[in-house]
Amino acid sequence: MRRTIAVVWCAVALGLVDWTILARERHLREGRTVFLEIAPVDPRSLMQGDYMALRFWAAPIADAAADGYAVAVVDERQVARVARQQDTAAPLAPGEIALRYRVRGGETRFATNAFFFQEGDAALYEAARYGEFRVDAGGDLLLTGLRGPDLQPLGPRSDAAAP
Repeated sequence: MRRTIAVVWCAVALGLVDWTILARERHLREGRTVFLEIAPVDPRSLMQGDYMALRFWAAPIADAAADGYAVAVVDERQVARVARQQDTAAPLAPGEIALRYRVRGGETRFATNAFFFQEGDAALYEAARYGEFRVDAGGDLLLTGLRGPDLQPLGPRSDAAAP
């Protein structure tokens, strides 16, 4: 009986993990690509290796006290400029997009506050000025890479097509 219960719980746990992976894959495949301007800081952690701490230039939400949505206008290069903040993902005017943010430790975060890379690759990301994100219909973001001042891809995958 205990063995059956353990097998069922393992199957449920694996099912949840699979569902999460499939949802993230769909988000990456179907999400809209947008770029957010960043102010990178380049720390190093003994436990985590090399990574770039990310700060976002989103002045209209700099004083946000709670989680919410930044409403941004996206230009022809797909660079999102935050226009205002609001509590919900809708309503939006034509040409606007909702970007979900979280406030943690007094800082506004979109998706993540760090971009991890292989040890020794820090020089490949020194020119980073934009984070490349995939945004789903609910405003959730996934960081997919870093871009330079002219939106050129950075890092080992820099041979990828530019926007």
